[in-house]
Amino acid sequence: MVGFGPADVPPSAAVKCVGAGAAGCFADLLTFPLDTAKVRLQIQGEVKILAAAGKGSAVKYRGVFGTIITMVRTEGPRSLYSGLVAGLQRQMSFASVRIGLYDSVKQFYTKGSDHVSIGSRLLAGSTTGAMAVAFAQPTDVVKVRLQAQGRTPGQARRYCSTIDAYKTIAKEEGIRGLWKGTAPNIARNAIVNCTELVTYDFIKDTLLKSTPLTDNLPCHFVSAFGAGLCTTVTASPVDVVKTRYMNAALGQYSSVLNCAAAMMTKEGPLAFYKGFMPSFLRLGSWNVVMFVTYEQLKRALTAANHNFTVIP
Repeated sequence: MVGFGPADVPPSAAVKCVGAGAAGCFADLLTFPLDTAKVRLQIQGEVKILAAAGKGSAVKYRGVFGTIITMVRTEGPRSLYSGLVAGLQRQMSFASVRIGLYDSVKQFYTKGSDHVSIGSRLLAGSTTGAMAVAFAQPTDVVKVRLQAQGRTPGQARRYCSTIDAYKTIAKEEGIRGLWKGTAPNIARNAIVNCTELVTYDFIKDTLLKSTPLTDNLPCHFVSAFGAGLCTTVTASPVDVVKTRYMNAALGQYSSVLNCAAAMMTKEGPLAFYKGFMPSFLRLGSWNVVMFVTYEQLKRALTAANHNFTVIP
């Protein structure tokens, strides 16, 4: 990948938001099957319980690639991209806020100081993560619902399209249904955003100060990979609870804590790390693609904007 050299002109907040949204969509396009496999593995214990109660049939998934192969065999290759439209809608609204506004919020908390503490980074990550969830939660709910539903012949599908999912959820569960799971999602994204952005920011700064690496592709790659690993380890338990709660039928769980307690009681503590490997493969690869693309897009958009403004 041929990238631009380190930018002389800092990108504006608008450039960062557009770049982050576009980079998030590109990363989603490449890693979406891994995300779908993660969702299926995360809800597998819940599906088994419902099947035992005679409320459905269970398809057993084994590992990341076993899940993908099983889905392709039983539901067709298109099933790997169920919910993609909602996923792209989510990234355009979600990534643009949580990633695109991170630097601006960080500067706000540090009042423009050159010294940025870990506390200021964590606070900025938590703030933009919470803002993004409040703005983009309906797209996340629809994405998870579409990813979770099977496409096997003879099996009734809850939703037939992205638009149908929005309409059905609003009709059956009310407008609040589209914001279902906001609390665990805010908790998850506070953790994800803090770990992902702060780790990337910190590793990148350390590499630039302590190694011969410059602000270019190798530095971005290493920083993004480290951020993906740290994020998966810290965020997996909350991510599993969020997925289960958002996918649950109306009235299945009385609250987020009830969902977590039911998982612990019926499936044990390891249930909170279901789908860990696809989560890591997805987050690791997603972070690498997203951050590398984002850094290059920032520079490209900044250069284009600069060239446009200097034209007489």
